Amino acid sequence: MFKIVRKEVLSPTLKLFDIEAPKVAKKCQAGQFIILRIDEKGERIPLTIADFDREKGTITLIFAEVGKTTQQLGQLEAGDSILDFVGPLGRASEIEKYGRVVCIGAGVGIAPVFPITRALKEAGNEVIGIAGARSKDLLFWTDEFKAQCDEFHVCTDDGTAGVKGNVTEILKKIIEEKGQVDYVICIGPIPAMKYTSLLTKPYGIKTFVSLNSIMVDGTGMCGACRVTVGDEMKFSCVDGPEFDGHLVDFDEQMRRAQIFKDEEARALAKGSCGGGGCGCH
Repeated sequence: MFKIVRKEVLSPTLKLFDIEAPKVAKKCQAGQFIILRIDEKGERIPLTIADFDREKGTITLIFAEVGKTTQQLGQLEAGDSILDFVGPLGRASEIEKYGRVVCIGAGVGIAPVFPITRALKEAGNEVIGIAGARSKDLLFWTDEFKAQCDEFHVCTDDGTAGVKGNVTEILKKIIEEKGQVDYVICIGPIPAMKYTSLLTKPYGIKTFVSLNSIMVDGTGMCGACRVTVGDEMKFSCVDGPEFDGHLVDFDEQMRRAQIFKDEEARALAKGSCGGGGCGCH
């Protein structure tokens, strides 16, 4: 069992957990993820590591309550425990001294891009950070993110915080004004990663994205997380989660993300009514 030692409510649908997992904390690197299962009847879900403390032996996770399992997870409190917590999984981020780098966190993607930003800064890069969300209420960790950057931008779709607009618009302005960007990492919803990659491709800017695909086993055996990268089939769990954004088939990823949409809706409906004879499931 893995104990939740701290819980923070970032917004009505965003939760932060510090989880006691000393063996994972000892070995994990920026860009990696874990797979957890709440109890014996629960599904396995992947969550990218938002932070880690090797001395305390804790892993920080930030997640949005978008389905039955994440809603159930969000109801847990500090002191509760999770049955399974497997990791670190996936390949760590490629941390080098590239020069001028732009780190983009869109929505919940702010969480996993944070340790990558920190590692890139520690490697001696000039770091420009961009945090974006639909509205001010969905922004979090902006102070922590900013502290790792030489330059920092905030944008929201509705203009309630920072500049009104999206992360791609901010990135385009940076490229046009700076003239030289050597590396971009973007983590967030598929459209944000897709359009960031489309923007940087004509400039020849090395661009990586992190895919939080549907996973089952997390070891490359089931094939559920497959993604087309260039002319090859890859698996997010063992070949990723980070891939060259210029080669990812994002349209395929969006289609695959909808595979279990109907099943998830039925699971949510069943959970909300307690499974009684209401006819909604």
